[in-house]
Amino acid sequence: MKKKCNLMRLLNLNYLKFTNKTVASGSMDLPAIKCNVSVFPDYIALYSETNLYHKTEHTAVAFYQFDEEFDGKYGLYWAIYHEVEERLEYFKKRFKGVQYIVIPDFSELGDIHEIENIYRLFKGRIIGLWFLQEIGAVVIPNITFSTPESADYALDGYEESSVVAISTKGHMSDPIENQRLKENIRLTVDKLPKLKTFIVYDVCGTNDATLDTFSYAVEKGIEIIIPDNTLKERNMILYQDRRSSRKAVV
Repeated sequence: MKKKCNLMRLLNLNYLKFTNKTVASGSMDLPAIKCNVSVFPDYIALYSETNLYHKTEHTAVAFYQFDEEFDGKYGLYWAIYHEVEERLEYFKKRFKGVQYIVIPDFSELGDIHEIENIYRLFKGRIIGLWFLQEIGAVVIPNITFSTPESADYALDGYEESSVVAISTKGHMSDPIENQRLKENIRLTVDKLPKLKTFIVYDVCGTNDATLDTFSYAVEKGIEIIIPDNTLKERNMILYQDRRSSRKAVV
C-alpha cells in the first residue's frame, strides 16, 4: 500500500484517492456526484466572504466569482492535486463546519479550447469530492456549460441528483445571455430525470424576471429556491428605494 501511495504521488495522481470512491460517468469519465437533500440552503456566501460562511444554520458557500479568486497557484484544487498538506490543513480550517458547498463554478467559455472546458469541469468535481469526503459537507452540483453540445457531457454524473445549483448573474440584463440561460435550464431539466429543485444564485432586486427565466422548469414541477446573498440583499434594498422614490414623485 505504501508503494502504491508513493507511486500516486510520483505520478501526480493524488486526486485518485477521491475519485476511487465514486464512479466515472459518460464519455469524459467525469466523477459522479449526487445530491438528494430535502433541507435547502437559505443563504449563499461567496468563497471570499469567510465572515458569512455561518451566517445562518443552512448557509451554502459558492464560488460564483472570477476564477482567479479561488483558483490561484495556492488554491484548493492545486493543493489536492499535489497533496500540499499545509494548504489542505488551511482549507480544512477555513471551511470547518460549513454545511453546504456548491461545486466551484470554473468558467466555461465558448471561445476557448474544448479540452480546457472539460478540464475545468473535472477540477470542480475533484473539489466537490474533497468537500464531501474531507469536510463532510452536503455537495450541490453546479450547472455550467458553454454550448448546448457540451451539455452532453457536462451533466454526466449528475443523473441521480434531485438538487442542483445554478447562477443567473450576468444572464439577466442581456437578452442573448438570458436566452442562453433558459436553454441551459431546459437542457438540464430534460437530461436529469430525478431533478426536483434548483438552488439559484441570483442578484436581482426582485425575483419576477428570475422566475420567468425558470418557467420551463416550473412547468415541469421543479421547485426554484432563491436564497439571499450579499448582492441580492443590496439590490433588493435599492429596488425598494427606487419604487418609494417614484411613488413620492407621483
